[in-house]
Amino acid sequence: MLPATAARSARLGLRTTPAQEAVLRRAADVAHKSLTDFILDAAYQAAEQTLLDQRLFMVSGSQYQAILDLLDRPESENAGLKDLFSRRPVWAEK
Repeated sequence: MLPATAARSARLGLRTTPAQEAVLRRAADVAHKSLTDFILDAAYQAAEQTLLDQRLFMVSGSQYQAILDLLDRPESENAGLKDLFSRRPVWAEK
């Protein structure tokens, strides 16, 4: 759901077909919301879910256990990582 305390000052525009508009208006009426509130709530929820999908990965119990086992393993020598971390980062060279 949208934060209720923020004032709406940004403007978005969109174009629809007449059929899409009719469906959106019917759904807004059924939800007892204005067309703007209905579209904004739906778009905001979809945006949050899309962003959440980028951070949350669903795995099976066995996959989760395999990840935990990897994290619990004692550290071992890794020449590639040692070389990588010994280099000065590109962004620090300026």
